[in-house]
Amino acid sequence: MSIPGQTFNDRLQAQKEAKLDMLKRAKEKQLDPAEKERLMKERAARNTAREEREKQRAAEKAAKREQEKAEKTERERKKNLADAARKKAKEELVKQQKAARDAKYAARKARKKR
Repeated sequence: MSIPGQTFNDRLQAQKEAKLDMLKRAKEKQLDPAEKERLMKERAARNTAREEREKQRAAEKAAKREQEKAEKTERERKKNLADAARKKAKEELVKQQKAARDAKYAARKARKKR
């Protein structure tokens, strides 16, 4: 005599029953086709909206990058102009100082000649 559930066949039968129960539960959890289609449409709508947002973000990033690039070139241009103006002013100052010095020496020479 054997105890129920201890023989090989009893265990096989228990496994089959457990598998059938699992399949029944899975089938109960499955959505009906109309509900599944509605969910798929919602998912597709969310995905397209996400893609649109990503495209918009990418376009905004590109525009921002272009604007920063333009601002940087403008800053560089202004800096170059300022440097050139500073250099020209320095050269003019040197010329003025030289002219003043030369005028001073010329005046001194003119006084000595009298």
